[in-house]
Amino acid sequence: MFIEILTKQDLQEFKEGLIQEIKQILLKESPPQKKWLRSKEVRKILSISTGTLQNLRIHNILPYSKVGGIFYYNEEEIKKLVANNEN
Repeated sequence: MFIEILTKQDLQEFKEGLIQEIKQILLKESPPQKKWLRSKEVRKILSISTGTLQNLRIHNILPYSKVGGIFYYNEEEIKKLVANNEN
C-alpha cells in the first residue's frame, strides 16, 4: 500500500493553480454584458434635466427601451452621444 503525504506547500500550489484555471474559464466564457441605465443615472452622467432627457428621446437622439413604464438606456449609446458632441 502506497501512502503519499501532502504538505502545506503542495496545497498552496494546488490552490493557486485552481484559481488560475477558474479565472481563465471565466474570462473565456463571459461575453461582455450590456449595461442598461435608468433615467436618473443618465441625467446624472450627462448633467441634464428630466425635460432635456425627454427631448433626446422624442428627437431620437438617444435610443432607449421602455419596460413597464421605466426607460432604460444602453451605456454604450450614451458614450457615443458624448463622444459625438465633444468639441
